[in-house]
Amino acid sequence: MVSCSPQWRRPHAAKPDATLGLATMNSTALLTDHYELTMLAAALRDGTGDRPCVFEVFARRLPDGRRYGVVAGVNRLLDAIADFRFGEEEIDQLRRNAVVDDSTLAWLANYRFSGEIDGYPEGELYFPGSPVLTVRASFAEGVVLETLALSILNHDSAIASAAARMVTAANGRRMIEMGSRRTHEEAAVACARAAYLAGFTATSNLEAGRRHGIPTAGTCAHAFTLLHDSEEEAFRSQIEALGVGTTLLVDTYDITEGIKTAVAVAGPDLGAIRIDSGDLGVMARQARDLLDSLGARNTRIVVSSDLDEYAIAALRAEPVDAYGVGTSVVTGSGAPTAGMVYKLVEVDGRHVEKRSTSKQSRGGWKKALRRHKDTGTALEEIVFQASSEPELGQYDRLVQIPLMRAGRLTDEVPTLEQSRERLRAALVSVPWEGLKLSRGEPAIPTTYLES
Repeated sequence: MVSCSPQWRRPHAAKPDATLGLATMNSTALLTDHYELTMLAAALRDGTGDRPCVFEVFARRLPDGRRYGVVAGVNRLLDAIADFRFGEEEIDQLRRNAVVDDSTLAWLANYRFSGEIDGYPEGELYFPGSPVLTVRASFAEGVVLETLALSILNHDSAIASAAARMVTAANGRRMIEMGSRRTHEEAAVACARAAYLAGFTATSNLEAGRRHGIPTAGTCAHAFTLLHDSEEEAFRSQIEALGVGTTLLVDTYDITEGIKTAVAVAGPDLGAIRIDSGDLGVMARQARDLLDSLGARNTRIVVSSDLDEYAIAALRAEPVDAYGVGTSVVTGSGAPTAGMVYKLVEVDGRHVEKRSTSKQSRGGWKKALRRHKDTGTALEEIVFQASSEPELGQYDRLVQIPLMRAGRLTDEVPTLEQSRERLRAALVSVPWEGLKLSRGEPAIPTTYLES
């Protein structure tokens, strides 16, 4: 029997000032599309809103060039569903804009999701056709969650998938997410969380640190050096404030002179230098040689400047100790959405499916298992009808877990740290070819078993 815990909640941001015309409550109810509610109104009117349904979130294909996807955002979605409430302000907004009729508004005022949700836990890999999330509820309760589910899962999974490729390319070196200035202020927090889930070690975003317990990092920008009358004065000020273990940005003027000045001011125990421009491979080699010649053999080298997974991979042989990644990680490195869809697949126990050209779906409530070799290497993703679960082999593993029962969170929902560990293990199981950055087929095939 699955136990449920109502206490599992994430902390919320402070409420914005009402005088600024912003929302003053935590409701997520209006983070949705207009047509979700007009569908609801019509279904309630004709009596079909109470029909038991199964909705499924899946991706028909992976983004171009990707060989696996990383599931992220599930825990954020569960929090958002708990806050999917139509209070007085939301109801008034809908009434003033004549979005739905009064009987639908009355139904929404009492909305509480009471169904069941199963899904891939955060940090799990997914492939084309993987049933990432399964929502079982009445049509009325389930349909209104579509936009909310897709906006969170598509965004966070895209970021985590890109970040995981970067972590693999870094081959164990420290990764710092620093993309807050390249995306929306709230997206920045979600991006930092997704990147951390994928294996980044820290973020520059303090709100992400507050909400999610992610380690934060950062020292000074070029502006701090330019503020002072000389680079030496800037470095001396920073060291007096932060200690010799700090990281000095050495490329404001001339990198060679910057490194010499940094060591002269901090001594050979300087923590690190950061290089944010130029040919990073060449600069890193020259910096390492210079640091060693100055006796700063333990001073680390951090590089940044428009890095993505390909640039990081190209620097693998260079004496780089850490990478700072901004724009590429918060934009999904060219794939800003995971391309997931939310489809109705079952009504009253009857399979339903979309047959549109190039947008087909497979009907029925489905589950999945991951088949492995005895060495732990993944072989294939097997998707099957929930009504006919195949016999599990010795090295098979069911992928979905219970997330909600009767509208309440289960105790099986993993923490962020547990999800980080899950992804580490999952990536180890990927066949070597599937970890390449080059284009190719998904790392493992998806096989559908017919009932």
